[in-house]
Amino acid sequence: MFSLKLRMSLLVIILFGILYAIASLIMYYSGISGFLPQILLAFGMIFVQYLIGPKIVEMSMQVKYVKREEAPWLFEMVEDLARKANIPTPRIGISYINIPNAFAFGRSAKDGRVCVTKGIMDLLDKEELKAVLGHELTHLKNKDVIFITLLSVIPLILYYIFYRFTFFGSYSRRREGGGNYAALIGIAAFFFYLITNLLVLYASRIREYFADKGSIKLGNSPSVMATALYKLVYGAAKTPKENLKEVEGVRAFFVNDVSTARRDISDLAELDIDKSGTIDAYELRSLAEKNIKLSFADKAMEIFSTHPNMLKRIKQLSQYTQGQA
Repeated sequence: MFSLKLRMSLLVIILFGILYAIASLIMYYSGISGFLPQILLAFGMIFVQYLIGPKIVEMSMQVKYVKREEAPWLFEMVEDLARKANIPTPRIGISYINIPNAFAFGRSAKDGRVCVTKGIMDLLDKEELKAVLGHELTHLKNKDVIFITLLSVIPLILYYIFYRFTFFGSYSRRREGGGNYAALIGIAAFFFYLITNLLVLYASRIREYFADKGSIKLGNSPSVMATALYKLVYGAAKTPKENLKEVEGVRAFFVNDVSTARRDISDLAELDIDKSGTIDAYELRSLAEKNIKLSFADKAMEIFSTHPNMLKRIKQLSQYTQGQA
């Protein structure tokens, strides 16, 4: 299996190659001399967003950073995982929202922050929470947040080009210097906007698989990780829809896609053979021996999701043995 960094690097090359091709077409056919500075301005705006992004997440998720004496067991858990992952211990926060989940963010491993919600601390036991935190610290170790931020620039710029070069924008009304090609350029930009957006979503999904794998490498049991995911889906499925809408813009940060929880829970309930509310080692081994088939609707939904299909994700966990991946 290709490493996450290799996959992400290839996606960066592909997406920036697409952007370069579209920009070259614009410069060649339209004769617009001021386009390059506007592209640079777009990158500048993304850079500013990258700088202030952590503060935006903190505010939207109602994060309060805690001191060691306020949650000593949580500090010990994160420090142990960070030591095993060979990364600096991130800042630890509690998000005062009721949705059970956890998330990590930051501009680099040194700037890393990991947060748990009040909801998740009421739902998971300590071993399950440790597995989830191992998942989140792997995101920091892999630096995949930086990759996603970089990749997300491309669809935004291509949509901007589409807007400017179709009947929505002023460039479409230009006729001098090759302006007749404006509509064609706009259509091409929109097509590649759709393609690159799907590639960014694909990148977001594969990083979740690697984070699950990283949690197992940090010593967490696959069945405990599977149980944590099962419980998080169950917790999100019980959450009022209006509460889920409040975090719609930041759900990509979560361990699972809370917006699909009501659909996921019916699939996962079948894995819980003894109806204990957990997925034990036996149940996980049973899944490893089965072939799962997703419906067309599930496959289509996954393509447009930031997270993998949960049944596929737990199936992947079933391929791991304790402490190995």
